[in-house]
Amino acid sequence: MLLLGLMHAFPCHPLTLFVNGVACKNPNQVTVDDFSFSGLDKPGNTSNKLGSAVNLVNVEKLPGLNTFGISLARIDYAPYGLNPPHTHPRATEVLVVLEGSLYVGFVTTANKLFAKVLNKGDSFVFPIGLIHFQYNYGTTNAVAFAGLSSQNPGVIRVADALFGTKPPISDDVLMKALMVDQNTVDYIQSQFQ
Repeated sequence: MLLLGLMHAFPCHPLTLFVNGVACKNPNQVTVDDFSFSGLDKPGNTSNKLGSAVNLVNVEKLPGLNTFGISLARIDYAPYGLNPPHTHPRATEVLVVLEGSLYVGFVTTANKLFAKVLNKGDSFVFPIGLIHFQYNYGTTNAVAFAGLSSQNPGVIRVADALFGTKPPISDDVLMKALMVDQNTVDYIQSQFQ
């Protein structure tokens, strides 16, 4: 009976099926540790340019999530810390503020901003694939937890995608798209090296 339950937990064939790029594990090799993760009680290091840290717990850190379509994250924000505009191409996200206050929002495909200040205990949903952000506008640390509707949600940070690519996007493309001059593009690109 235990093996049957484990086969339900890992319902795919380990040699032929990948779910969101992750191979299924042989049910005979599953252990209790595949269903457990420790460390979300520890704050992330926010001493970086953005003043935020994301600890994503996806299928790579918690193999028991494979095929279940969920993951979670702890996000820590220093005062004035930012989780910059980004998108999850494979997941909707629901965020819950545990400590502090955050200004959060997302932009629709019609370029309409939906934004709001969240306080401790408040939640907010970011629809799949839409650009969104969270900003700690306060003078104390903030902490939030997020649930995502994919075992492997992916993340594309907008500024990194435009200015941190290897090889870089053509300056002509960036200048025209952003309606800025060469010096501005050069300056922004220098921040991502």
